[in-house]
Amino acid sequence: MGLENGSITIGVIGGGQLARMMVPPAIHLGLRISVLAEAEGSSAARAADAVGDYRDAATVHAFADTVDVITFDHEHVPSFILRELEERGVQVHPRPDALQYAQDKILMREKLEELGVPVPDWAAVADEAELQSFLDAHGGRGVVKTARGGYDGKGVRVVSSAVEAQDWFTALDEDGHGGRLLVEELVDFTRELSQLVARRPSGEMRTWPVVETIQRDGVCAEVLAPAPVQNPATLEEAARIGTAVAEGVGVTGVLAVEMFEAADGRVLVNELAMRPHNSGHFSIEGSVTSQFEQHLRAVADLPLGDTTMTAPAAVMVNVLGGPAEGPMPVRYAEALAAHPRAKFHSYDKQPRPGRKVGHVTVTGDDLAEVRAQAVAAAAVFD
Repeated sequence: MGLENGSITIGVIGGGQLARMMVPPAIHLGLRISVLAEAEGSSAARAADAVGDYRDAATVHAFADTVDVITFDHEHVPSFILRELEERGVQVHPRPDALQYAQDKILMREKLEELGVPVPDWAAVADEAELQSFLDAHGGRGVVKTARGGYDGKGVRVVSSAVEAQDWFTALDEDGHGGRLLVEELVDFTRELSQLVARRPSGEMRTWPVVETIQRDGVCAEVLAPAPVQNPATLEEAARIGTAVAEGVGVTGVLAVEMFEAADGRVLVNELAMRPHNSGHFSIEGSVTSQFEQHLRAVADLPLGDTTMTAPAAVMVNVLGGPAEGPMPVRYAEALAAHPRAKFHSYDKQPRPGRKVGHVTVTGDDLAEVRAQAVAAAAVFD
């Protein structure tokens, strides 16, 4: 451990595609990267120096002893373990005091309201009676979310009756505590937006352009960068909200603030992610500094890079599911020949319906043309 030969070792907990995509920029920055993966054969297996349960304190402590800084591929590490690391003098970025707002949706809503950030009308409910009361006061429908653990549409239900969430009231969260559920108004929105912000411990911040995200079945399918301008004030408000949240929670690393552009003109925060995020994948080819390089710079407390776009438009399309037979690269020859302008990223995952197994990015001058090319390139892997 330590600054051996002047190199900082970044320890990433979680062996998914986000950890995988941190590896190339780490090499270019002269940083060492080590991954604690959940299982053998993970997406980031080539950088996995350890395999173990991120919920086990001894496993995480042993991993932390081999690196200089701890960061994350996901937000699911129990907060008590991260606080123990800090008490032992380990650098953890983002710090547990910030990460808690991405781990617990009720804490997130409370903090955002404290900061004066606009959010959907919401309540924390402990039983069916409280949930039904909220639904009755909001047109008979609402969005119910588990406070912890949900992602990509998991842990989210649109309900018209409290009975539809009965099973969740008796569930336990990962920390073993009985939990309340979050219920929110069902927002009538015209589109979804995301603002990525990078912040280092010194407080220096950089932002990327606000992007539009297009969801299918609760999973991000496309990202348009920058978001098409329908009302300049809306994008200015989204950018303001993103930086206000980053400063308000004291995040270090990359933060994604996912928002609704409501039909009535409001911009409302939906979710927070304190790590590189799907909505920022376009930045690998579409920005001077990608979200993955920027995250490493931030957690290592290095000066942040320029986030200017490399072309007027960039579109990222997720490959969901993948080929019926074999992993994504089995179609590479066909895809490369048909779409020479596209950039292909495989996550080295076995195909499965709805699973993110890779993504495709195209950059250029005209958003409509770029989007059509990216969609066609990703379709090669259907």
